[in-house]
Amino acid sequence: MLSQDVENHIHSTAMALADEARRVILPLFRGHALSTENKLSDGFDPVTIADRGAEKAMRSVLSDLRPDDAVLGEEYGASSGSSGLTWVLDPIDGTRGFITGTPTWGVLIALSDDTGPLFGVIDQPFIGERFIGGFGVSQYKGPLGNTGLTTRATASLAQSMLYTTFPEVGTERDRLGFKAVADQVQLVRYGMDCYAYALLALGQIDLVIEAGLNAYDIQAPIAVIQAAGGIVTDWHGRPAHNGGQALAAANAACHAAALDLLRPFADPV
Repeated sequence: MLSQDVENHIHSTAMALADEARRVILPLFRGHALSTENKLSDGFDPVTIADRGAEKAMRSVLSDLRPDDAVLGEEYGASSGSSGLTWVLDPIDGTRGFITGTPTWGVLIALSDDTGPLFGVIDQPFIGERFIGGFGVSQYKGPLGNTGLTTRATASLAQSMLYTTFPEVGTERDRLGFKAVADQVQLVRYGMDCYAYALLALGQIDLVIEAGLNAYDIQAPIAVIQAAGGIVTDWHGRPAHNGGQALAAANAACHAAALDLLRPFADPV
């Protein structure tokens, strides 16, 4: 159990991280001269100076404000700490969207212990939206003002709205699992990256199903969605904070119905 002072300091540090990432990233968004590198020899996983610069800037903030905490980031890996707490950073989740000019990418910031995420932020700098969850806080800050986050109460898959990032989802097994749920819902949409999780926390959609995730892709969304009243697990119904297959649901009924369909396609234990 963390003290109120520690929780407050974590909250203020997370806001400072998001602010610093915005400062670095926004001048580069939709820049025609932005160069892109491919991390993969087979396939396409882009990275830009915006990704790397934002993570460096956030790590610099942490070295000043929370030097005893560990850090896990997409671009620069893991660094150790002594506090038992780890900051999990994805400087730009949705770099494919970033380099093509869509405003659906985001900065992901989570603070975790060995049980999973305790606090998280999904920040969309271009739109100016920030989704915050943890330590009793569930909050939206953006052009529409400051409001609480509350997930939807949709009771059935037939009424549910589902997002995933890629139509292909992952492996063939993953695709079959996704299709089993997609065939039962009212609406399926694609391509939102972390912004889909933010929309779930905001009460706009009911389900997000993904696979092949890393810890830095999912920990901030877990914290935000859980604070808003939702549920995030893997396809077995277990904790999802280490990545892999993920099911995010607005409520227990939607989660249970989707999980029943996904379980046969879950990764072997």
